[in-house]
Amino acid sequence: MLKSSKIFVAGSRGMVGSAIIRNLKATGFENIITKSSKDLDLRNQKEVFAFFEKEKPEYVFLAAAKVGGIYANNSYPADFIYDNMMIQNNVIHASYKNNVKKLLFLGSSCIYPKFAPQPLKEEYLLTGSLEPTNEAYAIAKISGLKMCEFYKKQYDCNFISAMPTNLYGINDNFNLQNSHVLPALLRKFIEAKSNNSNEVVIWGSGTPMREFLFVDDLAEACIFLMQNYNDTETVNIGTGIDVTIKELAETIQKIVGFEGYLTFDASKPDGTPRKLLDVSKINNLGWKHKVNLKEGIQKTLNWLKADNYEIFT
Repeated sequence: MLKSSKIFVAGSRGMVGSAIIRNLKATGFENIITKSSKDLDLRNQKEVFAFFEKEKPEYVFLAAAKVGGIYANNSYPADFIYDNMMIQNNVIHASYKNNVKKLLFLGSSCIYPKFAPQPLKEEYLLTGSLEPTNEAYAIAKISGLKMCEFYKKQYDCNFISAMPTNLYGINDNFNLQNSHVLPALLRKFIEAKSNNSNEVVIWGSGTPMREFLFVDDLAEACIFLMQNYNDTETVNIGTGIDVTIKELAETIQKIVGFEGYLTFDASKPDGTPRKLLDVSKINNLGWKHKVNLKEGIQKTLNWLKADNYEIFT
């Protein structure tokens, strides 16, 4: 991928896509194509095929997806499986039809079986049943990475896939109805401090363990894989370090400066007990994360403080 190569970042307005663009620009890539969902509906095959035929991108980062936390995934499974499968089917097939040199598809660590051994190795895929609360999303993502694998097998397309762990950071979704756990907690603590509340209520028991990766680290890893990896098997991207939800909440509490109490609502679902990725494969290829959890939360808070609190409304 040359500095002048024509690169399409699908999902450029989202947290992941915008981070990939930041990293590309910071490292000298200048020929980047972006389209908002208003200008290009990736679920619409006709629109996607017309776009690829006109623009002829050489490289594609497929970071567009419908995403959400436990509540959203559990409440709208039909939307999650339909939207995600339409997006990836259209973009992957259009990339094949228009001779894209290389495509990177981004999945999610929720593709792994609910009770797979920890840490999660790439070969554990499809060895057991999925977590029911996000099964629709996981099935869509599994289909996407298998699609890349089979297009490589049948058509010799250089389509690769990567599986990030739980992400957070700049341009995250802070909507309490459909966000992931870290941004939801960050918003809760910020608002509790602002409103002089004496309590923050947290979904679940606080015992599940989760791994978190700052989104700019993910962006760097994606570009690293685009430049250095060409095999069929998917690649985990994460830190290899996890914390309990209780520990996460206490970390955010200290960074925000909230002095009240934490209450855990055990009537709400916990989801998968543990979800830690084995990142030895990407580490052995030469990439390792740089931003630790405290640093990443502080960077996200600093971004929010810089006049971005309006995204809460």
